[in-house]
Amino acid sequence: MASKKIEIKSRWDGSVLYVAKGAADVKVALEEAVERGANLRGANLRDANLGGANLGGANLRDAKGLNPHAVNDLLILTHQVGKIRAYKLVTTEGYGPFNGGIKYEVGQTYEVKNADCNAETQCGPGINLATLPWCIQNWQAGHRILLAEFTAKDIAAIPVGDGKFRTHRCKIVRELDLKEIGVIEGAVQ
Repeated sequence: MASKKIEIKSRWDGSVLYVAKGAADVKVALEEAVERGANLRGANLRDANLGGANLGGANLRDAKGLNPHAVNDLLILTHQVGKIRAYKLVTTEGYGPFNGGIKYEVGQTYEVKNADCNAETQCGPGINLATLPWCIQNWQAGHRILLAEFTAKDIAAIPVGDGKFRTHRCKIVRELDLKEIGVIEGAVQ
């Protein structure tokens, strides 16, 4: 297959996010962009054949045209039976660090009736939970990490993204020891 210049464009305004010069196809161009650390947030990948593409570490948050079942590992949560656990990053006072509003306390159950169920919305209304790596990457001095418990029916949306999802309800089970998980000094290495 002949190589060509391939542009990966934004789905919002059509601006060029990355140019692959000499790529054989979109899959090769995308792998090159990921390898070089390009920010592909919002990329329009409609009709791209990405079968077998190595996109490990790619930030494809807000990318359009992806089959979520092929790229979103968190969808496994929807098939779990019984109680599921995930993490909630909070400030010193217990509020979410980005769009606080609920003060989270250990032992309490929380419910949001108007949680955004649209999987294309990042950080929408609801109880935003995450993987532990997401919490650690977004942790700042003074923040805390809580362990939350919920069931599959409590899930409002699981956007393709960086490790976050929304629930309608959850119970805060306990607070994690930041030293134990290697977030602050004195941590286990």
